[in-house]
Amino acid sequence: MHSENIYNLIKFDEYSVTPKYRQLVNCILQGVKEGKIGKDYVLPSINDLGFETELSRKTVEKAYRYLKQTGIINSIPGKGYYIAQTDFKSPLKVFLLFNKLSPHKKIIYDAFAATLGDQAVIDFYIYNNDFSLFKKLLKERREGYAYYVIIPHFDENAGNATELINSIPKDKLVLLSKSLPGVEGDYAAIYEDFKKDIYSALKEGLNKLKKYRYIKIIFPEYTYHSKEILSGFKEFCQDYAFEYEVIKFPGEVLITKETVYISLMEDDLVMLIKKILDSGLKVGEEVGVISYNETPIKQIILNGITTISSDFKMMGEQAAKIILNKSTEKVAIPFYLTIRDSL
Repeated sequence: MHSENIYNLIKFDEYSVTPKYRQLVNCILQGVKEGKIGKDYVLPSINDLGFETELSRKTVEKAYRYLKQTGIINSIPGKGYYIAQTDFKSPLKVFLLFNKLSPHKKIIYDAFAATLGDQAVIDFYIYNNDFSLFKKLLKERREGYAYYVIIPHFDENAGNATELINSIPKDKLVLLSKSLPGVEGDYAAIYEDFKKDIYSALKEGLNKLKKYRYIKIIFPEYTYHSKEILSGFKEFCQDYAFEYEVIKFPGEVLITKETVYISLMEDDLVMLIKKILDSGLKVGEEVGVISYNETPIKQIILNGITTISSDFKMMGEQAAKIILNKSTEKVAIPFYLTIRDSL
């Protein structure tokens, strides 16, 4: 069988966050699947492939090691690497689109990828809350995917995001983290009920909160977070007689006694902590801090920052299981409160 020059098959997507070694693996697998490279085809040496594709030796080695572990390629001293088998089950192609890459989004991705394992090939993209880039990525990369897993968060007007998402076949769609009004049909979703869950999480910490008089939430106008968070926050404060304030401009935060501050954004949290340290007030007694979204570093800062967070590992695992089970289930991932010394 005549095989195509492998360099014609290797194309890297500069928009993709998928590691280059996995993109290289995916190109080789696709070439085998399409019959463009056949059994016993001798692959370029690690040095030659690295030189021609401008990849490091380490990256090429990692790709070849992965393919060898899966039995797709093998190696013989003096002959090099070659295609050992072409009769294999093709992995599912998954289009994964996140609004941003943050510590908790990495937890989602790692759990998602680990649960799918070798059963799927993931093309991973980040649109940085930019609707124009979201639209470009969805329109230009619409072919050949078994599933589209999308987190729909935007800094500004979402334009025709709903229309774009509705154009995806619903049996291939998985909405992650946030539901989007107007998306129709029988599709899968792993979502957060922001209003209900922040209310429940704050209620769980009521005994700690009672020593404070005020609760202030930093919720900038430019945030991509759901305004349902504010609805749940206000309802809790009204039900349990806390004086409250929504701070739209983080730079204007004033640190006062008997106040708990809830910070949604990581940058705002850093600024808040600096102001509290400058105030000289005792954290956990005179002033409280709650941060949104659990990350490992929050176990250490201020002897431990109290967090309200979803179970991001579960979110990634559930999204993967929906794909593996070919389900259109809608699964709610509740918030949980982790109480630490900052409260």
